[in-house]
Amino acid sequence: MTTLLKIKRGDSVRILRGKDAQKKGKVLAVLPKASTVVVEGLNMVKKHVKAKSGGQKGQRVSIAAPIRIANVQLICTQCKKGTRVGITRENGVRARVCKHCKAIIE
Repeated sequence: MTTLLKIKRGDSVRILRGKDAQKKGKVLAVLPKASTVVVEGLNMVKKHVKAKSGGQKGQRVSIAAPIRIANVQLICTQCKKGTRVGITRENGVRARVCKHCKAIIE
């Protein structure tokens, strides 16, 4: 059974909780089984990379870690506000709708 998520890859979101609260970014990946999203440039953590053959050195790199989907809020493309998302069905087609301005979110 898959989880019905209202946030998709490419959406603009605002972080509600955590060290990056109130910052905005673009969704890079959605992980429905874990109910998390990866947001570009936010929730950065250090990852230690082991040295590989060929004389490369080991290093620490920053990567964007997943954040719970309940801790992000979609930003409407029309009214540019953080909003909750509603679902409507028009002729059998499911569409996401902004709760503020009632615009369809693409």
